[in-house]
Amino acid sequence: MTSAIRIADSGTLIEYTLDDIMKYHGPGFPGGVAHAVKVLERALPALSPGGPAERREISVTTAHRGPGVRDTFEAVTRAVTEGRFTVDSALERTDRGETLERYVFELTYRGSTVRLEVREGFVTDEFISLGRKTARSEAEEQRLTVLKQEMADRLLAAPADEVYDVVS
Repeated sequence: MTSAIRIADSGTLIEYTLDDIMKYHGPGFPGGVAHAVKVLERALPALSPGGPAERREISVTTAHRGPGVRDTFEAVTRAVTEGRFTVDSALERTDRGETLERYVFELTYRGSTVRLEVREGFVTDEFISLGRKTARSEAEEQRLTVLKQEMADRLLAAPADEVYDVVS
């Protein structure tokens, strides 16, 4: 993330950096945080082209179940505690395969909705396979930690419009 996410709260501008969000979330799921940051970077200008959106008017529906995603949307929009964040498996794009199927997000603001889907190349098959494995060895846990950070680095190095497509 090269710049801060700019959002308004009752007209007061608030800026969130990646460091701010990571302090809220903790170190556990940097890839999920990076995905949600890219979603916000891509969706917010489309939903509120005239300036920062009011954070408490943004709703999020996603097929993604991860805590990094959830915590990012909570930190920036307060959507989780205010009941505007929904995980909905009906959004899954199973036709895109297990690796990409859950990286679908719909953000709604003042009657407008933007749907985003991740592009190929940012999430690896190995990450999904290892992440979904129920009983991991210590070596697998260490490998998963590396894969999470590698994904976060890939995502954060790319502009949001190269990571997520706006789809109809």
